[in-house]
Amino acid sequence: MCLNCGCGEYNERHKPTDITLDDLRAAADGHDMAVEEAADNIHQGARGLKQERKVS
Repeated sequence: MCLNCGCGEYNERHKPTDITLDDLRAAADGHDMAVEEAADNIHQGARGLKQERKVS
């Protein structure tokens, strides 16, 4: 869905900066993990950075 915008079109890149399912799948495959696990790790990392006030 350009996974970052939430539009529901998982492999549509509306802008060059959008993250697609193919991007996430490639990242997961590169570490022999499931797509959902890779997404969870990204979410946990972003949450931790927010709690540390390193991102908004």
